Amino acid sequence: MQPQPQTSVASASSTKTWKVWWQLTRPHTLTAAFVPVFLGTALAVYEANIHIGLFFAMLIASLFLQIATNMFNEYYDFKRGNDTADSVGIGGAIVREGVKPRTVLNAALGLYGISIMIGIYICMNSTWWLAAIGLACMAVGYLYTGGPYPIAYTPFGEIISGFVMGMMLILISFYIQTGFISMTSILVAIPSFILVGGIMLSNNIRDLDGDKEFGRKTLAILIGREKAVKLLAAMFVTAYVWVFILIAANIVSPWLALILISAPKPLKAIKGFKGKTIAFEMIPAMKHTAQTNTIFGLLLAVGLFMAYIT
Repeated sequence: MQPQPQTSVASASSTKTWKVWWQLTRPHTLTAAFVPVFLGTALAVYEANIHIGLFFAMLIASLFLQIATNMFNEYYDFKRGNDTADSVGIGGAIVREGVKPRTVLNAALGLYGISIMIGIYICMNSTWWLAAIGLACMAVGYLYTGGPYPIAYTPFGEIISGFVMGMMLILISFYIQTGFISMTSILVAIPSFILVGGIMLSNNIRDLDGDKEFGRKTLAILIGREKAVKLLAAMFVTAYVWVFILIAANIVSPWLALILISAPKPLKAIKGFKGKTIAFEMIPAMKHTAQTNTIFGLLLAVGLFMAYIT
């Protein structure tokens, strides 16, 4: 039997390590970080010349904060005994791949540290008041699953995550380019607020049985699975209708009707949740929910850019 070349073994090990850490980022959630930055910047083109450095700084910082939040989630759910090797929807680095819990925590703190450095650059080129807002957003990311009373274990996870990741990221991205907040930027941010909250709700619908077993009091648990799915559907409808109200009121361009291209995704999400009770079976529905936020937000940005150049 021929011995396996060391280079081949090292390559396979490196590939596996990369995959473990990639899964730990929970890539399906990252749209909640980068889409608002694109949208806030698209809104800003009407008011100012875009500072490319600030755009990329905001984009990278937002992604790092989302990844760090996911790592805190992985760490604290493990420490509380909520995650096992059979858990669905987790990165699994600790319970499946044997990564040391402290390594995951340190990685999250390291990403926070890098985000702070990037934040200093953003503040130097905009306003230092953003430092307080940025630190508050970081605190929410940590407290979502960290601390004695994790936000994720309460009925407020959807509204808080939607506000911070959906609305605040858009408004900050807009502000650093323009130096002010407009009413239009707030109104256009509302659908993102709703859809990011929808990602969290879809996660809680999928995890309802396991969360209930561990004593969580999420919104999905309090109102029940069937009503939670109906609420998610209502959130989808509200996000789409809101944009058309803005179009009808001549607040935004008819180009934003491009969002209709994304309509099949929320329909598939709701269909995927209906009648399902097994977490694994609901993974596709959760992915469709995240994809709704991605495609909807990017189409909004495209519509804004098209209206600007035409």
